[in-house]
Amino acid sequence: MNKRVANAREAIAGIQSGMTLMLGGFGLCGIPEKCILALADTDITDLTCISNNAGVDDFGLGLLLHSRQIRKMIASYVGENAEFERQMLSGDLEVDLIPQGSLAERCRAGGAGIPAFFTPAGYGTEVGEGKEVREFNGKPHILETALTADFAIVKAWKGDTDGNLIYKGTARNFNPVMAMAGRITIAEVEELVEPGELDPNQIHTPGVFVQRIFQGDNYEKRIEKRTTR
Repeated sequence: MNKRVANAREAIAGIQSGMTLMLGGFGLCGIPEKCILALADTDITDLTCISNNAGVDDFGLGLLLHSRQIRKMIASYVGENAEFERQMLSGDLEVDLIPQGSLAERCRAGGAGIPAFFTPAGYGTEVGEGKEVREFNGKPHILETALTADFAIVKAWKGDTDGNLIYKGTARNFNPVMAMAGRITIAEVEELVEPGELDPNQIHTPGVFVQRIFQGDNYEKRIEKRTTR
């Protein structure tokens, strides 16, 4: 099946207010820039966004925060976004902070059909409050449930029209696990090729997990903090 769509606006068709979205990336590395820009240009609101972080004030998910399109963030790190901090402290934004490894595993579990798992991360902290505790090998663990989404939106380096994806370097980060956990998965890529042009041994996300794919251009790939001498 050819899963190619023309652009980001066509790719996000069907996303509605109140839905849950997963968005790949780590900091600003490997984020689906074009789809976020397309979402910011709509009147969609009341979103629950699952992402490692919320971008910066004027880029990445920070754009959706600025336009008040996000109701709830499920994330592991929020330190680079002043608007995020302001909305969280004022009570305008609901926030669920999750240890980074637990966030990754909850997404992976959702894609693998595993409803829940036990982990020692977060035991004895606010993260573990109200959660079932069991002991394994003499160590307490808390029960964490899997995460899934109405739409998962990921960014890859190369892809083919069947939806097979290859990520580049650290831009791989959360993208593969989130690609598995969306009811509909959208992939934006820097280079889109025909089936058979990708080495099967190099594919990170098989096309079975991807429903829509398009090639973006002029990726900004911004750096959060540039350090020079």
